[in-house]
Amino acid sequence: MKLNKTEGASGPLQGLRVLDLTQMLAGPLCTMRMGDLGADVLKIEAPGSGEWTRTHGFANAEIAGHTTAYLGVNRNKRSVALDLKNSAGVATFLKLAERADIIVQNFRVGTVERLGIGYNVISKINPRIIYGYISGFGEQGPYKDRPGQDLAIQGYSGSMWSVGSAGDPPMPGAMWAADAMTGYQMLSGILAALWSRGQSGLGQKVSVSMLGVVMDCQCQELVTAFNLNIVPERSSRPFAHAWVTAPYGSYKTSDGWINLSQVPLNVLGLALGDSRLQTMTQWSDGIECKDEVYDIVSGILTQKSTAEWMRIFEAHKLWCSPVYNYLDLKNDPHVKETGMIATIDHPEAGTLQMAQVPIKMSETPPCIRRAPPLLGEHTSEALREWLAYDRSTIDALQQVGAIQVSRGPAKKNGK
Repeated sequence: MKLNKTEGASGPLQGLRVLDLTQMLAGPLCTMRMGDLGADVLKIEAPGSGEWTRTHGFANAEIAGHTTAYLGVNRNKRSVALDLKNSAGVATFLKLAERADIIVQNFRVGTVERLGIGYNVISKINPRIIYGYISGFGEQGPYKDRPGQDLAIQGYSGSMWSVGSAGDPPMPGAMWAADAMTGYQMLSGILAALWSRGQSGLGQKVSVSMLGVVMDCQCQELVTAFNLNIVPERSSRPFAHAWVTAPYGSYKTSDGWINLSQVPLNVLGLALGDSRLQTMTQWSDGIECKDEVYDIVSGILTQKSTAEWMRIFEAHKLWCSPVYNYLDLKNDPHVKETGMIATIDHPEAGTLQMAQVPIKMSETPPCIRRAPPLLGEHTSEALREWLAYDRSTIDALQQVGAIQVSRGPAKKNGK
């Protein structure tokens, strides 16, 4: 789906000004979504190196020298290269903060206070500011100084013992779920604070910890564990969750893999032509006969292809799915037909394909208006717009090293 740069260009958050001090995934995902929804997001980056993921991607994956990790979560933003360790840089940031609606940062606890840009400082010069802070473990307690990283948070959360078989090591998720969920929880808090500001005229600080978010997202498991004093016990067979009834998991077919979710075992028996499964009519059978169910199902599913089993299971109204890789996902007919992949022109990386904004709105639809920015691409532009700085003021800041201006003029998408 080729990006339409004019459709929904206003967006429901048009007019909101956001200062993005975040790095890696949770924070940049939150601010990218605000940009998708129409906000003017200035990504404040250190001159020279820029945001951490500009130089620390994954899979050694780059397009025209730009890491795919950075490109993935920084669309619909403008880059302002501003040195927050430089007194003139801090002064410039404070002037931007006076005109901002929202600030989001995910530095270590105490960092912004040392820099002189913490909430207590900002709220005095701009009482309407909504100041979002993402941390790994919160701002209090013995772990407050520890870094918040997805795998580390998964380790603390207890979730890694719910997947796989008894002989497996702890099994982390592969989707950076702790980061992504935290970004969305921060967005929820910021939107709630915006509504509150509309009533009172005052902003506030919104804090979200990754560990708190991952605990919240396991609300069913933790109510079970905390109140009954039990923990998941993985069986000898590999299931997708130790506490969910069989056949919940992935199974080998003749040409790939297929997932089966929580399905009536007797109906599954009809689909597979297995008389033993047809006798299992109670919900509890999926736990009490868990390994037996796995052995029956896994022994039969290798006899047909994934596509054949999908047709059979769907005819019986059983919850199932193929197990795709990323290129399978890209070529899926539903993904193609519904426009779940967007394309956008980047001034150096060329045409980029990325996931479309998942939010649909009837009156103010979000859209992808800007490609991920070059480092400092919009420094001059933003300081002119936000602060009415003239050329000489911008040149003076550049001379003292407070800002960095990109090597060429900012380019608009497709122009």
